[in-house]
Amino acid sequence: PSYGSLQALKTRDTNVVAFCEDKVFKILANKDALYNADGSSNVTASNAVLGDAKAFSGDYGISSNPESLAVDSYRMYFTDKQRNKVLRLSQDGLTPISDVGMTSWFRDNLDTTRFLIGSFDEIKGQYNLSLVRDETVYGNNITVSWSEPTKGWSSFKSFVPETGLSINDEYLTGRIIYNTKNDNNINNKPIWSHHNEDLNIDGSLEIDANNFYGQHYNSTVTVMFNQSPEVIKSFASMNYEGTQARVQ
Repeated sequence: PSYGSLQALKTRDTNVVAFCEDKVFKILANKDALYNADGSSNVTASNAVLGDAKAFSGDYGISSNPESLAVDSYRMYFTDKQRNKVLRLSQDGLTPISDVGMTSWFRDNLDTTRFLIGSFDEIKGQYNLSLVRDETVYGNNITVSWSEPTKGWSSFKSFVPETGLSINDEYLTGRIIYNTKNDNNINNKPIWSHHNEDLNIDGSLEIDANNFYGQHYNSTVTVMFNQSPEVIKSFASMNYEGTQARVQ
């Protein structure tokens, strides 16, 4: 009870991961144990027993947002709204991935959000976290993506799903469609396939980029550099291609 209420349970290998508001535990499960079934001297073997609960290091929990939990193989992603953190639970324990260049942004935005909806895109290797501030006005919400291949927050995205999952080498999401005349119309909930590519007559791929749930969005790119142009820099998520005359 000192760590708050139990918000989510998820199996990993032969153990159970328990997400409380202020702590995350690993509980042994499916292990053979000997116990006295009826109080007599008879000893019975059973695997229907939960073992010791061991806490992961770090004072983090899932707060009251179990909807932020998304799983990719042995990795688990979730948010701790009370501490303004986004976390990854992997083989090496808990890691606050929100500290990778986005500490101030999450500190300013997580505590003003009503729902934090997490999903994982296995095709791109991205954890998509949707911040739903107002569930009746779609434009007030935003999705931000953590890229596992580049180990950084790669993009803000236009779509804000109500739910999402990866299955059969495809990333599917569903969301509420709001019409322009009445934002309270919440009866239409389409499913959207994010990596569906069609073939043209000539055999080339036709990709309708930045189109989600039948609505098209414009793309923008923001490039950031520091104020020391004389220093040679290495970027983990960007490459330069051009003439040697431009290389400092």
